Order: sequence, then C-alpha cells, then structure tokens
Amino acid sequence: MSEHEDDIEESLRILLNTYPGERTMQPEFGTRLRDYCFESFSLRTETLIKAEIRKSILLNEPRVDVEAIVVEQTEKVGVLRINVVYVVRSTNSRRNIVFPFYLNEATDASV
Repeated sequence: MSEHEDDIEESLRILLNTYPGERTMQPEFGTRLRDYCFESFSLRTETLIKAEIRKSILLNEPRVDVEAIVVEQTEKVGVLRINVVYVVRSTNSRRNIVFPFYLNEATDASV
C-alpha cells in the first residue's frame, strides 16, 4: 500500500471516529455514529448508519468514491462490523476499511 493510500485510510478512520462539532474550524467534519449507541440493530438502524457514513465521506473525503458499505452483526453481542469499500480517485485502486462499532458503548462486548 502506498503512503498516499495509508493517509487516506487514516483520514477515513479519523472521520468515522469524530463527532460533528468536535473540530472548531470544521464543525461539520465527522459522523454521528455515536447517536446509534444503545440502539437495537434493525434494518432501519443499518440504513441510517450507511447513509451517515456515505454522506460524511462524500462531504469530507474528496480523494475517494464509496462503492459499498456493509454493516453486519458480529458474534460478539453489541458489536457491529462496518466495511467500507472505496476507490482512490487518483490511482483508481479499490480498497476497503473495516471499522468496529459498539452499539452498547462502555459495556463488556466480549461476553
């Protein structure tokens, strides 16, 4: 993986972990994924999470095009696996990032 692609992956991780309003000079930067903590996993929740991620990447990461977002439950209770498949525009290379998301934040999800 090139350094450029490493920078993009790091940027996406920062974007997914930042809540809008945390950055003073960029109040719209980030995702509202924390709003879905303590929600039960349903088709509605899955659709809202996908839309939130897609919108945030579209607005904040112009170096990539999102191809797919897959949200799935893991074997661990309260943990979702979010897989974002994207294409780096400058190299036309297809990449993906897997992001764990905890529905029951601050609980022992290893149970």
